[in-house]
Amino acid sequence: MSSWNKIMECVPNFSEGRDLGKIEKIIEPFRARQGVKLLDYSNDEDHNRLVVTVVGEPEALKAALLEAVGQAVALIDLNLHSGQHPRMGAVDVIPFIPIKGCTMDEAIALSKEVGEQIATLYQVPVFLYEKSATAPHRENLAAVRKGEFEGMAEKIKLAEWQPDFGPAERHPTAGTVAVGARMPLVAYNVNLGTADLNIASDIARKIRFIGGGLRYCKAMGVELKERGIVQVSINMTDYTRTALYRAFELVKIEARRYGVPVVGSEIIGLVPMEALIDTASFYLGLENFSMNQVLEARIME
Repeated sequence: MSSWNKIMECVPNFSEGRDLGKIEKIIEPFRARQGVKLLDYSNDEDHNRLVVTVVGEPEALKAALLEAVGQAVALIDLNLHSGQHPRMGAVDVIPFIPIKGCTMDEAIALSKEVGEQIATLYQVPVFLYEKSATAPHRENLAAVRKGEFEGMAEKIKLAEWQPDFGPAERHPTAGTVAVGARMPLVAYNVNLGTADLNIASDIARKIRFIGGGLRYCKAMGVELKERGIVQVSINMTDYTRTALYRAFELVKIEARRYGVPVVGSEIIGLVPMEALIDTASFYLGLENFSMNQVLEARIME
């Protein structure tokens, strides 16, 4: 990786979190490939979702990604899919994040190239979102995904929801996909000591930006049936502007109203070191602390 001039990150989300055989086939294109490094992948059975984190040189990354998309389109039938996480496609969302030697404009350009190729190769309709969006109402992924796979059959026929690439008709098994460029996102979930999904959903409504809560925070309530609890599932879309600890503390405040404890939290996929250092600094009450004091950060300079 140190010899790469440009490093782009991609975090594709696939709608399969239970069948390990299918998961392995989807991940395979990212393994042992020149110019690409698979950093992490995690599958969640309750969400029925696979989140992959991969970095690479833009062209190599594009080639690997298109192969993985092909596997997902072939293997996943959303007519048979159920899970706690909203989804509209076998490959639900593909975000590109510039990391080193490349700009947001280059990430946007790459997202458009990939979107066009997905539509051409697999006849899956593509919506551009976030920084790549072609209209303001398409920037928010939740707005694009609203209606999910089932509702997209009619939604995609509306003039305001014509796809950016591909046919104006939902793929019969693979649905649709959102492709775009964005800042690094932190997928952060807070678990509650209750089985009442209404409580998690109510807290999510209060803490997310669209409900009057934290800027750069998206949230929803999710049921974890196997554990007999619920969670507030959160996406922090810009951790540099809204810190993780603020989301955690606000969930605790709202949960107190119901007499419900916070029993833990989790980060899905990878997280920038700065996001954790910022939170650790807050809870330790550190004064005038900076990333320059982190040993690993100085070694990697």
